Amino acid sequence: MGKAVNYSRTLFEPEHELFRESYRAFLDKHVAPNHEQWEKDKIVDRGVWLEAGKQGFLSMAVPEEYGGGGNPDFRYNTIVCEETVAGRFSGLGFSLHNDVVAPYLLELTTREQKERWLPQFSTGEMITAIAMTEPGTGSDLQGIKTRAVREGDHYVLNGSKTFITNGINADLIIVVAQTNPEKGAQGFSLLAVERGMEGFERGRHLDKVGMDAQDTAELSFTDVQVPVENRLGEEGMGFIYLMQNLPQERISIAIMAAAAMESVLEETIAYVSERKAFGKPIGSFQNSRFLLAELSTEATAVRIMVDEFIRLHLDGKLTAEQAAMAKWWTTEAQVRLVDRCLQLHGGYGYMREYSVAKAFLDARVQTIYGGTTEIMKEIIGRSLGL
Repeated sequence: MGKAVNYSRTLFEPEHELFRESYRAFLDKHVAPNHEQWEKDKIVDRGVWLEAGKQGFLSMAVPEEYGGGGNPDFRYNTIVCEETVAGRFSGLGFSLHNDVVAPYLLELTTREQKERWLPQFSTGEMITAIAMTEPGTGSDLQGIKTRAVREGDHYVLNGSKTFITNGINADLIIVVAQTNPEKGAQGFSLLAVERGMEGFERGRHLDKVGMDAQDTAELSFTDVQVPVENRLGEEGMGFIYLMQNLPQERISIAIMAAAAMESVLEETIAYVSERKAFGKPIGSFQNSRFLLAELSTEATAVRIMVDEFIRLHLDGKLTAEQAAMAKWWTTEAQVRLVDRCLQLHGGYGYMREYSVAKAFLDARVQTIYGGTTEIMKEIIGRSLGL
């Protein structure tokens, strides 16, 4: 049987493949036997974070002096992303921790903050999240209403956030807040809110269409006193920091899309080769063959684009526009592919015990979080001078 994706990857070195094998073994041993239960519980056990930390899967880019791997090579992050998705282990918020939050804690922190947070970040004792979205504003970040007022050596924080990944388990949450309403885009700052701060509460544990084991939550802040030493970077620079880090978040989502497409397509090809209708495998019907030919072509194109953009990112050359292109195009392709693959499974595809059903439910949010398809097209359109 030919490969679902017709492309030989050249992105990884032998040390990356060894890392992939170890991470896969970790998933087989510590995640696969438990994920179904975590889906019922709507949250993963914190113990899996500690185990991931112990094995070095949470802090590849963190300097060794703070307990990390000391290797900022994004290909390691890519492997964690790909293998988690291929196994359908959507409850694990490791990519949010490694790809989205880590850059803020590595690049914007003082030495004192690094010493305070990074060792626990690396061991999995401190689970992290980032809170941008609010009930009244999603992709339009300038509409953020959460307010932080400076009073001496602390900020008084008020507001609410929603759809926060790792929201229940998180011990440290980077909150985007307005510190100076008069300054528009220059009026936002990033504050690290920690578990146990008075006035910080977690609201509803949100009931989503898919990603059942992922603890996505509403958060509220009522007169929370956040010490000034918990501010990340400069006051008023929050928006710029977000713009600097969003491309990595978006390429990370594209990596998930490519990995999901590949694994679902492989499963579907195997299924239609065995499943019979009218006395022959359903894969032998021209309709199935042509559809799978199309999907194989799309998955290959997505894989080539994503790998090339990872290369650019490794060289620090990935632009915001390219990340937006990858984000919208790969996720829309993923949603379309998974829908067609479910169709080829017939009635079984609609049963949750078949992994294609789970892939279908988990895929749908991909075109929404990290910036919707519409916002991605807006970013690209503006760059064309339109």
